Amino acid sequence: MSKSLATAIAQRNPRIATPVRHRRPLPGTPPGCPEVVHLTAEYWPLARTGGLGEAVSGLAKMQAASGIPATVVMPLYRAVRESTPELRPVGEPFSITMGLRNEVARLFLLEASGEGPRVFLLEHSDYFDRPGIYGIGGADYPDNARRFAFFARAALSVLPTIAPSAQILHAHDWHAALAPVFLRTAFAGQWYYDRLATVSSIHNAGFQGHFPAETLADIGLPPELCDPGLFDWYGQINLLKGGIGFSDAVVTVSPTHARELRSVGGGFGLHDTFDALGNRLTGILNGIDVEIWNPQSDPVIAASYTRNDFGGKQRCKTALQRTFGLPESETVPLLAMSSRLTTQKGLDLILGGLTTHTDAQFVFLGRGEPRYEKALTDLALTAPYRVGVQLVFTDDREHEVMAGADILLMPSQYEPCGLTQMRAQLYGTLPVARRVGGLADTIEDGLTGFLFDDYSPDALQRAVDHAMTLYQQPDAWQRMMRQAMMRRFGWSRSGERYARTYRQALAHHLADRTHLDAELLVLAP
Repeated sequence: MSKSLATAIAQRNPRIATPVRHRRPLPGTPPGCPEVVHLTAEYWPLARTGGLGEAVSGLAKMQAASGIPATVVMPLYRAVRESTPELRPVGEPFSITMGLRNEVARLFLLEASGEGPRVFLLEHSDYFDRPGIYGIGGADYPDNARRFAFFARAALSVLPTIAPSAQILHAHDWHAALAPVFLRTAFAGQWYYDRLATVSSIHNAGFQGHFPAETLADIGLPPELCDPGLFDWYGQINLLKGGIGFSDAVVTVSPTHARELRSVGGGFGLHDTFDALGNRLTGILNGIDVEIWNPQSDPVIAASYTRNDFGGKQRCKTALQRTFGLPESETVPLLAMSSRLTTQKGLDLILGGLTTHTDAQFVFLGRGEPRYEKALTDLALTAPYRVGVQLVFTDDREHEVMAGADILLMPSQYEPCGLTQMRAQLYGTLPVARRVGGLADTIEDGLTGFLFDDYSPDALQRAVDHAMTLYQQPDAWQRMMRQAMMRRFGWSRSGERYARTYRQALAHHLADRTHLDAELLVLAP
């Protein structure tokens, strides 16, 4: 193909930026949900820093349980190797070309996956045998672009072997965003790859993968991709933006957040990119595992309970107060926060006076920015009878917090979906949250929780005061608890929407390829 012909094709279809050879016709869109491969940097319980790992795990497990072939590929981190003995090597080490370098990878299979999705892990000792997933001490690793570019390219290399019938490549967040790009550039012209439709999920658009422009050459992509319509980001490159441009469908994790992403105030600088997607951008709520998060059968909590018998919840509250060193009281409301301690989660609002002016007890569970860890620790030292803090997060402790607290605090700046508010409601712990993203989609104000709008300490205080007033009315409070515990937050409904999105992505991809092949015939000499 001549250079002028490639340029003409790129101008007509900006998602294709390198020459693409003629290819076989694609099969038609199947009636059911297509076979899918998930590429993700996190997967619960192997590795997670927030909601990403749990969301991908829940979606893939639901798909596998529904009879949909689902495969997961993730990096093999040091922590995973140390805690997961059920890893079996698959094949021999293989070489990956990255720019001017040849990198060696090896694939492992998680043998304990059982009837769930097949989980594969990619090994590279220099890139992934490190103490943290993305960095240490609050600082990112400087070579994260290279690390996750390697992950994306190595994952694509093994797909024909581990998922020969796959039709959907589902890339999650910026760490996997380069996979759709490599698919349509470095792997273009190969029938297996050309038939794959691509879906990109945005779990947190606040993290986009910004790197210097010269990074493109370092990871083996042509400089022409540093274009305002693709990777360019004010002189840098934006990996999330580039991945979106090469995707057949884009999903974020709640309907409200999908609308927010199209707005100037909620699009994190990419609102024009999101808005230009039209109906290719959709919002689908995450779910939670309602078998694990069930106060009637939870083996971790101090006592079981149901929406018809709250006696066990009071025993859970007493146990939580004891765990955090607080005075045991049935009448004092217990407010909890289980979260990464970051600006996004609204810590500034809580530290703006809530804990000093509210007659209640508080427990905080989670790690995060050192300034917030110190502020909360200092608060617990000055008011040990009212504030308890544990910076070591465990899944078991989160179960205990959900069961023992009366009120959950989620005053987030933004919250694409959120999972904690769903868990809390199923445990009869009523959330106080901002009316943003998935919080607005999963909490019914005045029925299953309390919502406020302004991002200010006063707005949070008013919402908490409202909750505290109602807490003093046991009949009204228990009615809300029952309503909250009746909510349905499983994956089945969301799974149906994902199946529909996959079919739409295949249809879009088929139309796109047909259009491109027609252009090739017209433009060919």
